[in-house]
Amino acid sequence: MASSQADPTAGPGQALLEALPPATDYMTYLTIVEYNLTPETLPTLHEILQDAKLTTNIGWDLVHVLLPLLPASEQCLEDIAKLGNPREVILKVTECLRLIDFVGLEPSPDSEEDELPSSDPDSHHHHPHVTAAVESQDGQHKETTQAVEVIPAPLPVDQFICLVSMLSILHRRIKTQYPSRFLSTSLQAVLHAFSNSISHREELISAIIRFVKEVSGTKRPPLPSRMSSSTLMRTISRSQAPDPEPDTESESVSNDETDMQKRLIQSFVTFIAEDYMLALKSRHDAPGLSWATRLQEKLHPERVIPGRMSMTKMYESQPVLHARLTAAGELLAVSQDLDIRTEELLAAANHAERPSTSRSQVEADHPTSAADVPLSTVGSLLLYTARTVGKSLYTKQSSTLPIAIFNTHQRLLSNFVSSLSSGGTTIGSEPEALLDALLALALQAIEANNMGQPSDTDSFNSYLQVMSLISSNCPSPSLRYVAFFITTTILRSNPSDIERLAFIRDTLEHCPFDNLKVAAISWIKAATAAGSSSASSGPPSATEQETSIFATPVAIDSLSPYLFPDLTHDLSTASMSDAWAIFDQNLQFYLASLNFYFLLLSADRLRQNLNVDGLHVNNDIDGSFLGPLQEAAARFREGAQADGELGKRWARDGDDVNSEIAKVKLLETTVEKVSWQMGNSFPVKEWLVKQRLWGSMRGGSAVFLPPSAPRFSPRGGL
Repeated sequence: MASSQADPTAGPGQALLEALPPATDYMTYLTIVEYNLTPETLPTLHEILQDAKLTTNIGWDLVHVLLPLLPASEQCLEDIAKLGNPREVILKVTECLRLIDFVGLEPSPDSEEDELPSSDPDSHHHHPHVTAAVESQDGQHKETTQAVEVIPAPLPVDQFICLVSMLSILHRRIKTQYPSRFLSTSLQAVLHAFSNSISHREELISAIIRFVKEVSGTKRPPLPSRMSSSTLMRTISRSQAPDPEPDTESESVSNDETDMQKRLIQSFVTFIAEDYMLALKSRHDAPGLSWATRLQEKLHPERVIPGRMSMTKMYESQPVLHARLTAAGELLAVSQDLDIRTEELLAAANHAERPSTSRSQVEADHPTSAADVPLSTVGSLLLYTARTVGKSLYTKQSSTLPIAIFNTHQRLLSNFVSSLSSGGTTIGSEPEALLDALLALALQAIEANNMGQPSDTDSFNSYLQVMSLISSNCPSPSLRYVAFFITTTILRSNPSDIERLAFIRDTLEHCPFDNLKVAAISWIKAATAAGSSSASSGPPSATEQETSIFATPVAIDSLSPYLFPDLTHDLSTASMSDAWAIFDQNLQFYLASLNFYFLLLSADRLRQNLNVDGLHVNNDIDGSFLGPLQEAAARFREGAQADGELGKRWARDGDDVNSEIAKVKLLETTVEKVSWQMGNSFPVKEWLVKQRLWGSMRGGSAVFLPPSAPRFSPRGGL
């Protein structure tokens, strides 16, 4: 008695012991437990819950009470899973899963990429990852002498892991003819909770994988463990009570029921893959799992920027990115253990007749057979990409032929990317992880030279339009670069010069995006250089019946209205504000056009073969394109003064005046470069026109001429 009084925990614990049935009924005892439940009474409750009869009657109603006390209450919850009524407990567990509140666990926007998020936004300041540094003996530097401190996982994360572990125990205990009915409810609850999670998702994935292995019976050696902030149960004891309410005496279920359970788990894994990968943040331009960029780095290492860490190295060195690979590897491995065939994944992703299956549809529908259980279309695509691209990334060669660009990959684009019918404005705004997968598959096809055959010219152009819009609109620079590379490569693969020219013209004429017009200029520049090179390499062989259209004046003449448009209305006659808005939006296009024109003027072979002299005169490039640009530059310089219209506007809007003026200087420099080259290319009369134009723009000031240009006498003679 004295010993009991000396122990401060004896009072609450003693109350639980004294009120045990039959001293009270089960409902009364449940109330007493809830009233006296504290971290100090949990060891006593753990001993009490070893009574299977008591736990069967009250265990299911203790789950929601014990969850807030995790991780201290882990043993008690495990007792309930092992000894409670499995049918009642499983309903309570799934209910609690749906009620987990992950709000408030968002990582700080300023947190480093390789930091694990914590429930307290300021925890990194109050509880650093390592102990304070101590000075070395020489006093010149500080170093840590103790191990890294692992920050405990937030309570909602512990709750998720514990509840999923309880499901692993409960499903083994239920003895029924139709276990798939319980399994379906559990899988939907886990998926719902996971979709609401915000942080520590890799740890949640590990818990889900353990659950899947337990309920499916798949066996595979575990992957190397990684540091986890959760201390909850990692192994599951096999000591458990039988189902007190079995509805069958048979130890096995029908084949149809077995197939149904397997299909439910297969579907579940694809939806988890979709939810996990689509939510990956693209920090430091690492979209999704960066399959496309890492694959291109392996296939074309010469394209890696010197002195810059490659994406492959980033995934090897940064813990958060490496954790993504580990989680994706776990999902990939379990999908193979579940016998999800690669062909089945592609078929599900490529199913054009059925719209993408959503999680709400899965939860609302109650399948009657395994055939009625769908795989996630997006999840199937992601797992298919993980399998096929993974072989290319981690093995020297793959025995599987990648899908063809036409028309398999094109069908995938139509399934997962917005339609051109909307004007293309939303193309490229899809989740970056999804675009990353699609681009990686296209890279594989290009590397294997598996282009296929488009059904017609419209099909070819449609594919290029979608891919080029991704290269224009996607927020990720790395994905834009890969999409541009794919567009350029496939465009060049078309043997028809006419079709290539038609696509370039359509882009220049109709595309509303300035950066795509700049890309189109790079395409015509490359095609012109290649065509001229082949034309000058000698007489055509027996197999070359026609000269490339890009080696003749036809291509440039047909594109000149769009390469060198008439800017008089946009820049010369428009108001200062309107002219600046148009100029600012189209500056990159103007510069690209000017640089291309400089190439045409400076390369003698191009100038002669393409009749650039005739192009200049017939299309009035000087008067309708160069002239308005020069006039606009002079207007903008005047308006950029502190008391000018543009200067006042920039000051009011808080714009960087120096940056805005630099744009004007860049245009002037480029125009002067083109004008200089014109002096070497065209007759004297052209330079007289230009001299007068520049003189009027600059208040009559003299204009310099290149040394090779003819000099004018005061009387106008030579």
